[in-house]
Amino acid sequence: MIVNDQKLPDLPPPASTTGVVGWLRTNLFSTPFYTLLTLVTLYVLYVTLVPAIQWAFIDADWLGDSRDACTSGGACWVFITARLDQFLYGFYPESEHWRVNTLYLMLVILIGALVWEKTPKKGWIAAFTLIIFPVIAYFLLVGGSFGLEHVETHKWGGLMLTLVLACVGIVASLPFGILLALGRRSHMPVVKSFCTVFIEVWRGVPLITVLFMASVMLPLFVSAEIEFDKLLRALIGITLFQSAYMAEVIRGGLQAIPKGQYEAADALGLSYWKKMGLIILPQALKIMIPGIVNTFIALFKDTSLVLIIGLFDLLAIVQAALADPKWLGYSVEGYVFVAFAFWVFCFGMSRYSQHLERKLHTGHGAR
Repeated sequence: MIVNDQKLPDLPPPASTTGVVGWLRTNLFSTPFYTLLTLVTLYVLYVTLVPAIQWAFIDADWLGDSRDACTSGGACWVFITARLDQFLYGFYPESEHWRVNTLYLMLVILIGALVWEKTPKKGWIAAFTLIIFPVIAYFLLVGGSFGLEHVETHKWGGLMLTLVLACVGIVASLPFGILLALGRRSHMPVVKSFCTVFIEVWRGVPLITVLFMASVMLPLFVSAEIEFDKLLRALIGITLFQSAYMAEVIRGGLQAIPKGQYEAADALGLSYWKKMGLIILPQALKIMIPGIVNTFIALFKDTSLVLIIGLFDLLAIVQAALADPKWLGYSVEGYVFVAFAFWVFCFGMSRYSQHLERKLHTGHGAR
């Protein structure tokens, strides 16, 4: 009898379990039921997607300046290209579009610098984005100084107005939400009661009602000498409304921090604000990334409600263009364009939040 004490090389796995074939067998055709479900799904996709692709791309018309250019029977994207300036800038004077374009470019550069991991001096860039950039944006958009023509806010609209409402609401609601969440967990009865009432009242009222109240009743609570712009009223209403939702998200993150972290901070003799700023909040904010971004996405989509008080955001400006007799019958193209624009921004926020979650996934503190 011959005994072989040599270790034989491992045999390669069967071809049916690796590669594309293996993935298909494991994920789509592993059982008869999954096979049937996969085939039904593929049929439904074929029935729905093929005509949609045919309409949106293959048979679509892209170039032109009137509906006469739409002759193929597919999507008439000429409606979008012909009115793209209005969708991007609203009724902003055409000669001043360079000011909005400058802000678009600055915003893209700043966000790109913050997202790219190898960017040096990120802290300074973040400070510039949160403190200096809003000031530059105000003087560029409003004008009236530095030789710039003054542009009233009722001429703002389209994507520009949507981004203004979303960015201001996002940046302002986060710190207010943090303060409200800390106040609701405070041991001081007056502070806790005030924050609790504020949060519950604002969360219990629809945003449409808040916008109405901000537009109609806010001027009644200030001196007659103070004139509140309609856009400013909307920004105040959106910020207060969203900060109440943000406060509950942050309160959930604070409650998720183990009690041992609070006790460790107290043992070190840290003051309340140092304990929160250096130990508790950094851990809580990391846990709350999905909830915070979800609130930001909801805020971005809720900006379309400002149509109620006469502000023409992206959706409202497209609806106004659809009422033009020259473009009747192209509502599908208009709404698809709006949906795609909102999806791009919301999907971008979602993907970046997932990147932050993976980057900051360092575990939790000891209990």
